[in-house]
Amino acid sequence: MFQKILIANRGEIALRVLRACKELGIQTVAVHSTADADAMHVRLADESVCIGPPAAKDSYLNVPSLLSACEITGADAVHPGYGFLSENARFAEILTEHGVHFIGPKPEHIRLMGDKIEAKRTAQKLGIPVVPGSEGALKSDQDALAVARDIGFPVLVKAAAGGGGRGMKVADTAADLPVALATARAEAKAAFGDDAVYLEKYLATPRHIEIQVLGDGRGNAIHLGERDCSLQRRHQKVLEESPSPALNASARAEIGEIVAAAMRQIKYLSAGTVEFLYQDGRFYFIEMNTRIQVEHPVTEMITDIDLVLEQIRVADGAALAIDQKDVEFHGHAIECRINAENPVSFRPSPGRIVHYHPPGGMGVRVDSAAYQGYAIPPYYDSLLGKLIVHGKTRGECLMRLKRALDEFVVDGVETTLPLFRALVRDKDVLDGAYHIHWLEAFLASGGLEE
Repeated sequence: MFQKILIANRGEIALRVLRACKELGIQTVAVHSTADADAMHVRLADESVCIGPPAAKDSYLNVPSLLSACEITGADAVHPGYGFLSENARFAEILTEHGVHFIGPKPEHIRLMGDKIEAKRTAQKLGIPVVPGSEGALKSDQDALAVARDIGFPVLVKAAAGGGGRGMKVADTAADLPVALATARAEAKAAFGDDAVYLEKYLATPRHIEIQVLGDGRGNAIHLGERDCSLQRRHQKVLEESPSPALNASARAEIGEIVAAAMRQIKYLSAGTVEFLYQDGRFYFIEMNTRIQVEHPVTEMITDIDLVLEQIRVADGAALAIDQKDVEFHGHAIECRINAENPVSFRPSPGRIVHYHPPGGMGVRVDSAAYQGYAIPPYYDSLLGKLIVHGKTRGECLMRLKRALDEFVVDGVETTLPLFRALVRDKDVLDGAYHIHWLEAFLASGGLEE
């Protein structure tokens, strides 16, 4: 087993990885920018190294500084968490070249799935259903128009590189297409340095359903069920739950086995998530994330499987200790992403937390690096923490979530807690009758007033 793991991240995910390491008896190294000197993961790690000034490009994305930190501390492995360098194939290769293990997928799989066009082609070859669209990057506006007329409007223009909703534009008609293409290309170039775009059929009211997978790189892979991530704003997930209110056991088992079989075929290593749009009983592949997900605790709550611990085990060369038949799903779990943002305008709200009281009790988990007196820096993502609640049934889970949200106190900064308190009292959410466009319509209709 690894002797010392450097955690190349910050915030709640750094603390989450640190806890898994400690439970395995592994020494930990926290890295931090000058802005994060007082962060909780820095306080709790066995060692810490300052790797640069606040800007992420000068610290958490600074590969030479991270390598130096590994050398100084003698770390033999790096866990990248999510974001930052977690899906950077070259970073994984550089670590290997310097004798340090990367706790994550093989570089070739990161690179393959990071190219959305190649990922779609690969998914088709592996028998995974995909959204109808262009075969590859569009060469011209004329090509785009031909594809759009073939699959039918409306269509979605998407960046070939990257994700997170950037470089994505909808064209409802042929007249809308040129502007959508130009805007998507410009956004893609600015965000990812690559203006290649492709076209997909735009689905009007789909759900966003993702399948959690785990592989050991030896041809063994399992799925751990689905998460429904349909409550989104600007393609960013807000609330996730499992199991999905839209799936039954047979549909879950069928799509899960399709995905697991594909992962066995490519000998996938580590945790990963295969994401789909789901409409009218059909799944359509959209992308694969080759990292641990923000919403992974939802799966952990209904399976009792520690995904970060398993990432570490298989990265160290161990075979999967879990067969598909050993995976059991019990109860229902929901996660709310609590951001330091205005709940209506979603403006970031950095600042010092004056009062902080997380909820507790049966079936309640809070993954957060926040504490009373902590100063939230303005340089990074505004995720303050995640509230995850489990119940024997979806109804019990929702009632427990209501109670936990009412207990949660964060003063000194604005948060999205009021949004979630409104959502868990909305009839559509209570009925599970929502899709990926539902939340934006809810907000536009004044569902939550500032």
